[in-house]
Amino acid sequence: MFAVIKTGGKQYRVAKDDVIVVEKLEGDAGSKVTFSDVLMSGDGKTVKLGKDLSGFTVTGTLVKTEKGDKVTVFKKRRRNTYRRKIGHRQTESHIKITAIGGKE
Repeated sequence: MFAVIKTGGKQYRVAKDDVIVVEKLEGDAGSKVTFSDVLMSGDGKTVKLGKDLSGFTVTGTLVKTEKGDKVTVFKKRRRNTYRRKIGHRQTESHIKITAIGGKE
């Protein structure tokens, strides 16, 4: 069984025991996370969308929260000795999916 959830402005296809990396979520390691914004669900034979998913949730456990890989931003204007180099590390959470299909 799988589901498509929406969190942090992105959509993720998840199944039981998957570990996904999402935008930072509040909570400590080991805390439960519930995703109620489920867009689609299927089991290989049937697919449920829209109204069929009212009350459908996906539950997971917060494994850890850490900073991701560094993204380097480099600006340059040729022939002007203008150079700017900065980096950014986005905070992300690792979630292990424990259950799909629970009601709220």
